[in-house]
Amino acid sequence: MTQAFRLLLATTSEGKLRELRDLLGDLPITLLTPRDVGLSLTVEETGRTYEENALLKARAYRDAAELPTLAEDSGLEIAALGGAPGIYSARYQGLPDGPVKNAYVLSQLANVPWPARTARYVCAMVLMLDERTVTCRGVVTGVIASEPAGTGGFGFDPIFYVPRYRRTMAQLPPEVKNRISHRARAARCVRRALLDQLRVLPLPAEVRYT
Repeated sequence: MTQAFRLLLATTSEGKLRELRDLLGDLPITLLTPRDVGLSLTVEETGRTYEENALLKARAYRDAAELPTLAEDSGLEIAALGGAPGIYSARYQGLPDGPVKNAYVLSQLANVPWPARTARYVCAMVLMLDERTVTCRGVVTGVIASEPAGTGGFGFDPIFYVPRYRRTMAQLPPEVKNRISHRARAARCVRRALLDQLRVLPLPAEVRYT
């Protein structure tokens, strides 16, 4: 039997892995994590853009595992902070993701009025296949809330307010977030590239969805 197409998801973030599985798990491919293939890598993010950082991670994991690889880099850009934290979102001020970092961001915006609290989430994905590299980007705009709300999602989601839904990203049902988020929008481009790849490969008689 032909082996199923295997794709390595080059991240150790449980939140990102969960969303990528939701976004790509219906395709006839086997999604693998670094743990599944025995990898433990630390890739220094020295790029000047999300795309450059995603490419660094994709290349490192692809070379180590010798598998098609998908990597991403994402961040929050706040207009009132000059676009910060941007590509430094994951390591902003050396603070851990979650309530502590979110509280720090809110403290920086304490005197900023609602109309000036605009922000956007950006996600760049790099898909490295055998013979080509595909780069995708997704963006969603919103406003930084005055206080955290919601228990879903991860990272800045509790303070990223989506005006259309009158909720923070953390308050949205997963099926809604996985339709409108920056990661979802980048993943739609990745899906098209993967489907193109599958059309030129012999498909297995059986596939595993993970």
